Amino acid sequence: SCTDALEMAAILSEVGPGDEVIVPSFTFVSSALAFVRQGARIVFADSRADHPNLDLDRVEALITPRTKVLVVVHYAGVACDMDRAMALAKKHHLLVVEDAAQAIDATYKGRPLGGIGHLGCFSFHETKNIISGEGGALVVNDERFVRRSEIIWEKGTNRAEFFRGEVNKYGWVDTGSSFLPSEIIAAFLYAQLEQMDAIQAKRKTLWNAYAKGISSLAAQGRITLPDIPAYASNNAHMFYIVCGALQERTALIAHLKQNGILAVFHYLPLHKSPFYSPKHDGRELPHADHFADRLLRLPMYFDLTPAQVAEICEQIRRFYA
Repeated sequence: SCTDALEMAAILSEVGPGDEVIVPSFTFVSSALAFVRQGARIVFADSRADHPNLDLDRVEALITPRTKVLVVVHYAGVACDMDRAMALAKKHHLLVVEDAAQAIDATYKGRPLGGIGHLGCFSFHETKNIISGEGGALVVNDERFVRRSEIIWEKGTNRAEFFRGEVNKYGWVDTGSSFLPSEIIAAFLYAQLEQMDAIQAKRKTLWNAYAKGISSLAAQGRITLPDIPAYASNNAHMFYIVCGALQERTALIAHLKQNGILAVFHYLPLHKSPFYSPKHDGRELPHADHFADRLLRLPMYFDLTPAQVAEICEQIRRFYA
């Protein structure tokens, strides 16, 4: 899973008690949990005002001598400003871990997401563009981590070297776990990857149909549609809208449900989570709160049809009529 990939990244980063890791608050729990399990302290950062992604202009103020890792999450498959992230990392000697769980087939200035930071983590969960039920991948972009990542992946052994004939026996040489997927999962995933172009073309058709179908509401200022910066591509992982208020979103969800349409919201900002709020330093993160209260995900999956998208858009227009 991508959670496993993040846990491998946390081990490779060698964080521990006393170290700090900067993570956006508006993200899935795994982005932070992997580093918590290594004993690190999480320093939560706010989203941008115009997008759920990390506000990198505010990150530098959070960096201390104890900061070791910056986790960037490409929400909805839309790239963070990776030039800015990598410049901060270079200046302050940080590792950059890309949580690219939602970002397969997405780019930043033409470069594949997950392939820019020191480590990149992907998800193949059933809710993603390319799926294997459960599954994930760790992309190693820094040669320093290649050998150790292979050992951690194989339960802390150098078994992979043995299979390649590089050693005549293998043994327990480091920490690790059984992070490798089963062959059945891998085979299922391989078949999906072979069809990735077709899958992505279908999803982009649906995404564009949503954008066209409710663009009039955005033009009226009733809702906000996803913002795709010029440096980012759109992998059509998700189509969301941002409502004007929490109560408005709640009423819209109820309206859609009455018409047989399931629309969902996420996340509870991690700085307000029951587990970590007592450990948070008390800073307000207003943009994370804004998206948590107002963002609504519309249905997006491969078997969705253009006719169904048209009906969903019609119901949203009726709600705002």
